Amino acid sequence: MAIITISRQVGALGDEVSSELARRLGYKFIAREEIEKRIVELGFKESKLPKYDERKPGFFASLAKDRDEYLNYTQYAILEAAQNKNVIIIGRGAFVVLQDVPNNISVRLISDDETRIKRLMAEHNWDEKQAVQRIKESDANRAGFHSSFYNVDIDDAAFYHTVINTSKLDLKLTVSLIANLVESKVTVKQEEDGNKVIDELLKAQGVVNKLSMELHLNIEFMHASIHENTLVLHGVSDSPTTVEQALQYIRKEMPGFEVKSAVSIVHDFKTFQ
Repeated sequence: MAIITISRQVGALGDEVSSELARRLGYKFIAREEIEKRIVELGFKESKLPKYDERKPGFFASLAKDRDEYLNYTQYAILEAAQNKNVIIIGRGAFVVLQDVPNNISVRLISDDETRIKRLMAEHNWDEKQAVQRIKESDANRAGFHSSFYNVDIDDAAFYHTVINTSKLDLKLTVSLIANLVESKVTVKQEEDGNKVIDELLKAQGVVNKLSMELHLNIEFMHASIHENTLVLHGVSDSPTTVEQALQYIRKEMPGFEVKSAVSIVHDFKTFQ
């Protein structure tokens, strides 16, 4: 079946829709806590999560090696979760990580501010001022997170199969719309192709993680993309020799792929440790 990625505004019923949709379809809902736990298990320090987790990193944090480690572990955890098939993954830019997977259905949940304020006040027993402040902070952090880590505008509807306003449609109807979309759109062929793409992306991400965190090759913002049988390495480095070492390693680890570089060579480029 499908891999469903949910992007949501705070107060737009993201968790509620995901939980009910998982129950209706018999899918597993991968909540944020599970992704966080896996990121830490993979090697990222739990104490550093608050600097990056669905928030825009500060200036120095955005230039630190921790940033790349967080992104690499996050993408690996998302791809690992997607390998389980029939899952719903919320947040963390999963809709970007899985955008080239044929059986991915990406959904954006929004709501008007008045409804979001009322929901947050009821859920947390807050006054209106607290709810408004939470909305402002959350919107800014999530926009900054996606811009900083994935270079995308989270509000760009072109990234999603559908955008649903949960202040106009109730929980039951929202779940029904998504379930009907999944059941009518995803084919057996798409599922087979999607499984293959996820396996390839996961292997490529594992290679990137090893290049960065075990072999310590100095390529910043490193990531790999795959299209058909071509793997492209992206990032920034000050050394053509380092880039060539990375390409040779990838060719050894992923035979059968044409391996290309889109790494930018910038002399004297440095990050903060």
